[in-house]
Amino acid sequence: MKMLLLRYLTAFICAVFIITGAVSGEDKAVGQTVSFRPDKIVPPVSSIIWKHRSSTGSVVKAIEWDVDDGDNIPNPRFKGITTLDRKTGQITITNLIIEHSGVYTIDINSKEQEQRFTLTVMERVPKPKMTIEVSSNPDVAYLRCAYNEMIIWKNSSGETLNGTKNHDPGEYIMVKNTRNPENFYTCTLKNAVSEEISDPVTEREIFGTGSNAGMIVAIVIVVFIVIAVIAIVLSYLIMKTVHESVNNICPCIPNIFGPLDCLLKKTDREPKNSAPNDVASPLNETAP
Repeated sequence: MKMLLLRYLTAFICAVFIITGAVSGEDKAVGQTVSFRPDKIVPPVSSIIWKHRSSTGSVVKAIEWDVDDGDNIPNPRFKGITTLDRKTGQITITNLIIEHSGVYTIDINSKEQEQRFTLTVMERVPKPKMTIEVSSNPDVAYLRCAYNEMIIWKNSSGETLNGTKNHDPGEYIMVKNTRNPENFYTCTLKNAVSEEISDPVTEREIFGTGSNAGMIVAIVIVVFIVIAVIAIVLSYLIMKTVHESVNNICPCIPNIFGPLDCLLKKTDREPKNSAPNDVASPLNETAP
């Protein structure tokens, strides 16, 4: 809001000066450098004064020079950052701050020139960060970019999307699940002096597409393989026809299932009916 008011006041002052002289303007970011130069300067020149009119209407000297006293920068706001080219009349201000915004005029030999120079200094936009908001529909979500600056939405195809404003700062877009986890969306902030783009947000991050589905498929495949292996081993051990057929086709199988195969054969060789009371006859004793 403060920045918006500053721009309106600067525009108003600029409009007033348009009536009396030509106006040129510059938009700069905080920390940048600006230079203003009159169209012409006719020698001999004995004095130059650059004045700054702020958005509140106050007027101060940014820098002045005369042949007797040299350069002078009376206002602390311009000290250490303002220089003057005496031959061309150009003023240069470095390390700009918001308070340098306003209208600049130049007096040459104590006569105010018609040219007016407007300067608007603003902060650079921050790098935006989107937030994800889920909905009751699992295939629909919302991306929000909560900033006051101009917002540009784009998708992975490079298309510009229309954002929706609400009572909160910024805008949001509705995203539908296309089942392509690599599709992504970006939010760009822009003002007259800077532009920043967010990190892309993919459908995988929004809906979990790909990661959960892949895990489920992997689990199903593993379970299927385990069941198939168990079924094959049981068939080999329990079904005699399968056991013999496999051994005939693959002679190496008994080596792999050696202990189990041995146990199976031992079970087959045991007698069906054994008399529990049968005992071996004692040896005949040798008569003395």
